[in-house]
Amino acid sequence: MTIAERHKYILDELNRAGFVSVSDLSKSMEVTMVTIRKDLKVLEDKGLLYRSHGSATSVSPYVSDRSVNVKKLEQVEEKNRIAEKALDYLVENEAILIGSGTTVVAFAQAIPKNLPLTVLTAAMNVTLALIDSPEVELVQLGGVVRKSSSSAVGHYAEEMLQNFACSKLFLSVDGVSLEHGLTTSNMMEAHLNAQMIKNVQKTIVLADSKKFGKKGFGKICELEDVDLIITDAGIPDLFQKKLEEKGIEIVIV
Repeated sequence: MTIAERHKYILDELNRAGFVSVSDLSKSMEVTMVTIRKDLKVLEDKGLLYRSHGSATSVSPYVSDRSVNVKKLEQVEEKNRIAEKALDYLVENEAILIGSGTTVVAFAQAIPKNLPLTVLTAAMNVTLALIDSPEVELVQLGGVVRKSSSSAVGHYAEEMLQNFACSKLFLSVDGVSLEHGLTTSNMMEAHLNAQMIKNVQKTIVLADSKKFGKKGFGKICELEDVDLIITDAGIPDLFQKKLEEKGIEIVIV
């Protein structure tokens, strides 16, 4: 392939999948990874893509902290389908953790009012979604309240968390990256989410397809710490393949 042909191939793959990896491009075009990195740099300099360590995306991978009032208006149908599917993983009388974020709020709103559960959460909007459910025992973590996420964070919430053991964590994130794992836009919330993962047997991530390839400021965990991801059909094929290779179950709704 000529340089122009390689560049066209890379941009075509980006247009198709929204994401390309250096190693996969190297294999498919039968050139070295050094050559691919040089190609990606040239294309980035032209403003045609965004590079990462081992990949590139068609849009900026970085996300900023935004209010839940803004995020709840995005991907609404996808989030509702994800929330409904997550109900399949609830068992009567179990104790679960629910993180913060608009997708897990949709999940909390979908939980049947007559389903007996114990729910531990730091998110006040999750608590409000379940406050009228007579069969749900709620445990609210306390601490400093992040108004943008309606969630408590900080060492008070983390210390309180140590007193409980839950079977599952239902977690929303701002980004799912093959290189950086799960991330969110706030480092304190990321640290609390990391502690939640340590306190459960199974971590279930509820993330719409727009979150794949994105990176928030605060790292929550490596991808290997995740058991299951529920997402919509917009997930790039390459992402699904790479995640399944890591042993993560992917459920698409």
